Amino acid sequence: MNTTIELLSNHTTIRSFTNQPLTEEQREAIFKAANQTSSFSLLQAVSIIRITDPDLRKKVMELSANQPYIEEAAEFWIFCADFNRNHQIAPNVDLEYIEYLLIGTFDAGLMAQNALTAAESMGLGGVYIGGVRLHITELTEVLHLPKHVIPLVGLCIGHPAGENPGLKPRLPQSMVMFDNQYQPLDEETLATYDQQMREYYRERPVKAPFTVKKVKGWKDHIEDHLERSKLPFMLEYLNKQGFAKK
Repeated sequence: MNTTIELLSNHTTIRSFTNQPLTEEQREAIFKAANQTSSFSLLQAVSIIRITDPDLRKKVMELSANQPYIEEAAEFWIFCADFNRNHQIAPNVDLEYIEYLLIGTFDAGLMAQNALTAAESMGLGGVYIGGVRLHITELTEVLHLPKHVIPLVGLCIGHPAGENPGLKPRLPQSMVMFDNQYQPLDEETLATYDQQMREYYRERPVKAPFTVKKVKGWKDHIEDHLERSKLPFMLEYLNKQGFAKK
């Protein structure tokens, strides 16, 4: 195993940060690593909004389910799918096709992952904030995002405070990688994984901002979070921003 694989294999989410800022060298190195990410046909359809103003950071936190680490982390970046630049260069291209949304979403996800991996390689930690989409229309206004730009995910980056939370169990390879064709869900394997998740949550200490220990399996987690992830306003918002009409 090389150091890159070891780093990726030991990823864990960090939600507690010290007040130590990143150096300019660290910040630039993370950006350069992210900016070199693979891009679909070199469209480079991603922009990053770095939130440095304390009042704006607080507002974004309020719009993102009041997750305190948004304010606490040294850096908070919002990754956006951005076809506004492309539209200015090629204004006659119809960007309303859903494929452009898929391209922008995929590229932004890759770029955000590379940014966090780069940060972790320097001993830093981070957590993704999907909650930036909870009030996406208001966030778009606050960030002055033009048409053909949508905020997809936030990323807190900083120096970890406290103990490492440990590796959260992932689905076994047999449930994720299939040879040649898709395979049905293996209930026995799922039950084993479900128990592993229960044991993980049972042993993991409760840390702020959480106050109650939740011991649950992955099946419980999925049902809960699928229901919570419904955003019925999203299609209307995407259409307003010029995406997913066709």
